Amino acid sequence: MAKVFTDQDFDQEVLQSDLPVLVDFYADWCGPCKMMSPIIENLAVEYAGKVKIGKLNVDTSPATAARYKVMSIPTMILFVGGNIKETIVGAVHEKDLVQKIEEGIKG
Repeated sequence: MAKVFTDQDFDQEVLQSDLPVLVDFYADWCGPCKMMSPIIENLAVEYAGKVKIGKLNVDTSPATAARYKVMSIPTMILFVGGNIKETIVGAVHEKDLVQKIEEGIKG
């Protein structure tokens, strides 16, 4: 299951993580975000132990969204070693997201 990140735990859970972290910036009212939700959940299971995958609600954690200049949702950002490695804006096919994750974690 995908982790839920917040403004309060973002630095510890994402930036200080030993694993790469994919963060899905979303909102409950966003149609494309709802389309991405099952994909994010599937990937959280598929990459368990290799990549931490989670979601951050931009309405309840606006500081982190603003910090990373998230202007459109869904936006998925892959962090490796606390740094942004990949940014994907908009709903994408699962295979395209997998490709970005694989490229990002290989360096």
